Amino acid sequence: MMMNEIAACFHCGQPVAASANWHVDIDGVQRAMCCPGCAAVAQTIVDIGQSSYYRERSGYAAGPGAASGAAAPASAAGLVPAALALPEDDPNIIDDGDARETTLLVEGIRCAACVWLIEHRLRQVDGVQQASLNVATEKLFIRWHKDKTTAAALLEAVRSIGYNAWPYDTTRHDAQLQKASRTLGRQLFVAGLSMMQVMMYVAPEYMAGDDGTLDAGMASLMRWASLLLTLPAIAYSAQPFLKGAWASLKARALGMDVPVALGIVAAFLGSAVSTVRGAGEVYYDSVTMFIFLLLASRYLEMVARRKAASALSRLRHAVPEMALRLACWPESRDAVAVPASALAAGDHIVVKVGEAVAADCVVADGSTAVDLSLLTGESAPQRKEIGDAVPGGAINAGSPVVLRVEKPSRDSTLAGLLKLIERAGSAKPQIAQWADRTASWFVAALLLFAAASFGFWSWYDAARAWPVAIAVLVVSCPCALSLATPSALAAATDRLLGKGALVVQPHVLETLHRATHIVFDKTGTLTEGRPTVQSVDAIDGARIIGILRVAGALEAGSAHPIARAISAAAAAHGAGAAGASGLQELAGQGMEGMVNGVRYRLGTAAYVAGITGSGAPRVARDAHAPDAPLTAVWLGMQGRWLGRFQVSDALRADARATVEFFQKQGKQVILLSGDQQALAASVAAQLGIDEAIGDCMPEAKLAYVQALQAQGAVVAMVGDGINDAAVLSAADVSFAMGSGATLAQVHADCVLLDARLPLLVDTARSAGRTMRVIRQNLAWATLYNVLAIPAAAIGLLNPWLSGVGMAASSAIVILNALRLRRS
Repeated sequence: MMMNEIAACFHCGQPVAASANWHVDIDGVQRAMCCPGCAAVAQTIVDIGQSSYYRERSGYAAGPGAASGAAAPASAAGLVPAALALPEDDPNIIDDGDARETTLLVEGIRCAACVWLIEHRLRQVDGVQQASLNVATEKLFIRWHKDKTTAAALLEAVRSIGYNAWPYDTTRHDAQLQKASRTLGRQLFVAGLSMMQVMMYVAPEYMAGDDGTLDAGMASLMRWASLLLTLPAIAYSAQPFLKGAWASLKARALGMDVPVALGIVAAFLGSAVSTVRGAGEVYYDSVTMFIFLLLASRYLEMVARRKAASALSRLRHAVPEMALRLACWPESRDAVAVPASALAAGDHIVVKVGEAVAADCVVADGSTAVDLSLLTGESAPQRKEIGDAVPGGAINAGSPVVLRVEKPSRDSTLAGLLKLIERAGSAKPQIAQWADRTASWFVAALLLFAAASFGFWSWYDAARAWPVAIAVLVVSCPCALSLATPSALAAATDRLLGKGALVVQPHVLETLHRATHIVFDKTGTLTEGRPTVQSVDAIDGARIIGILRVAGALEAGSAHPIARAISAAAAAHGAGAAGASGLQELAGQGMEGMVNGVRYRLGTAAYVAGITGSGAPRVARDAHAPDAPLTAVWLGMQGRWLGRFQVSDALRADARATVEFFQKQGKQVILLSGDQQALAASVAAQLGIDEAIGDCMPEAKLAYVQALQAQGAVVAMVGDGINDAAVLSAADVSFAMGSGATLAQVHADCVLLDARLPLLVDTARSAGRTMRVIRQNLAWATLYNVLAIPAAAIGLLNPWLSGVGMAASSAIVILNALRLRRS
């Protein structure tokens, strides 16, 4: 250090020059700052009441010269800790018209009481449209009107009730889970140790009873010893409940920790008063046992949350941070490790055996087998040769291979999947919202009932008034009521994700279970989605090679399965690629564009007739064409028909079994297709579907589904392709095949990642099991409280037995929900 540098900046850690004269009073101590920027930020942190940041931080904030050595303004990124500032232009904030939304990680979640309290506090902020905290993943989704509030105000609202919120980060989340697990484990250990020691001291008094064998001096000593041994449990182990109750009261809300904390404090204070007076009942054993059992229940809940988020965690950790780039390929195979985020289209990377692919790529050299189980749930490795596509997130399970990057890492298949996951759990199904509302009213009613019980027993038998009131407070279990639904949904959705079904919206299982109509698209859903051209018919003297060349040019950029089939047929016949311009696609009808200065249309007969000026000519069926249903795709130009493509798409082998499953469930199955009515009817007949509607444009599909809903139907839509996006959004619950167009997947409530229909059946079965478990949990939580609270009120349950009942009630709900992960 130079002679004129005498200290380190308290905010950023940079050297403070001897001539510097910037100081900030933090916790009563004048702290030196290196520049006015750090001083301004530190003063802001103190002014908003967050000076605890400096006591709890694990390192310095980034200094103003960290990036370039030049002084930066006080608002520069990095000067304000991420926990204390969230600028409106932060990349974690998404603009949506007049609204903004973001996903945050909340620190300090202990149970369902925390979830209710945080959501309740945020909804009190003017401008907040939605606030939903997922208890399993600890992700807080907030949506607000950008003109009425700010992200900083929302963070401050969360902190005002004792919680910290951060922009969501996987590494921070993992560290947070480990820290919370260790802290809760230590609190559980201290509570258990206190409970066992207190039991040793109260046992002689229980055994002696009223026979006089335990003299007064010894009894007093036992009580004082029990008091001292209970103090660690109160001061340390009971912190989650006391802090939760205090946060609720600060927010002027009655959270679920309030009756718990009241019961603990009342029992301890009553016992302490009796100990000092030398007369009256003491409940040290009940207090320590209650704290221990409730902490054990919460520890079990934490384990369940971590298990419920395990599949999501595996996906997030599948994203490699580094990649081996071949800077001079193919001249040199020398590889340089670079961040995966630095990869660009056209780069070449080498992927060794066991490594994950950092971005969507194409095999450039070599061959291998890749494991796609994290992406699709399919466990069997798939063979990849030169020219084959390899999605980001796939694991190389064969041999080292050179890949050419097609998309940057941020746009990879896995990155897109993670974006869908970020949407998952951002809202709650109706049944969970009902449980939360019921739990909040339950707490208020419970406190009134406890007060009434205390008043009655004070009049009837004053000696029993205090223990009865404590028992009423302790025995109640609003947490079990609020945990009944989210614990079951978290377990079920984690299991489904492991099998390849990504549940994006929370209502999927609930709505699918009560759906009355299952509507299927045809191409790519009930069929393989890999159609092939069976024949090409020339019309009015046109040449086959010319037809293929024009059609191939029009379809070159389309992702539709039939378009890919026509492009493949053109390439197979050696039809050179012609350039097309002015392309316009009309969803469900076809493509129009200019090839060599001539305008063409390719698609349905009605669409092409708009340019030819006449109806489609009669063309004999090719004698060599397969017996399967065929789709006719026509090509025409101004005033002239040029050709017809006969395209067939094989039915999925499991399509009929899927249709029969839903029919046996009493649901009406409908085929809704943009293909010709005759083709749709033929497919429906093969699958045993009674109702098939063809020639449906996107707006017709949407109108049909809306008409069903107007009649009271609950519609589940299963589709694939861009022209399904509107109807997927309108359906009560929707499913997109994972092989379909990205737009369709974004509009779907659930994505079947490996595009297998049996996965839809599995999801339906899981929906039934999940709803049964939710009903069981709600019934148990309700029955328990209906029986236990009156029993405590009439004196049948003492405080320690009430504590056992409350802890057991929560544990039963969680364990019952965890069964869904194994079913």
